[in-house]
Amino acid sequence: MLAAMFKTLARVGLLVAAATAIAAASAAIAAVSAALTPARSASAREEGSAPFEAPLDGPVTVTRGFEPPSDRYAAGHRGVDLAGAPGQIVRSAGAGTVIFAGNVGGRPIVSVAHADGVRTTYEPVDPSVKRGQAVAAQTPVGRLRPGHPDCPVDACLHWGLRTSDNVYLDPLSLLRPPRVRLYPMA
Repeated sequence: MLAAMFKTLARVGLLVAAATAIAAASAAIAAVSAALTPARSASAREEGSAPFEAPLDGPVTVTRGFEPPSDRYAAGHRGVDLAGAPGQIVRSAGAGTVIFAGNVGGRPIVSVAHADGVRTTYEPVDPSVKRGQAVAAQTPVGRLRPGHPDCPVDACLHWGLRTSDNVYLDPLSLLRPPRVRLYPMA
């Protein structure tokens, strides 16, 4: 009986420790997200406007993360690569105006300017929009094409985020942080 009680207490202690660790990790993620998210995103959310959403339907699967360059011309990965499927619809992450839809260096690219001077870029995407076209959040802007360099799956979307002063940011910072839910162990 006493052994069973100690086992139960040990489980409760582990659950409390796990919950504390998860809460600390969640707070750290929120702090990092707040630091990386442009101030206008937070104010837009507070005013009740629609937040940015992922450009591909389904779960967000990152195949290569954001690697900021040490300076403007240094190497880095100025966006994230998301796993997708050839021909999958790519959507504008937020409301804005298409500022480019065409090829750069043989790769099809769509760029959308959003409020407060930020721009999101999507490649390789066969565009279904034209330059100057207004788009709402989640408006299809094209279809994902296979062949993105170093993509470990059939097709990857390179999703970039840049400010008006040419500072690259992690586009995942535009998304809402995931909700953490703790469930009791049975």
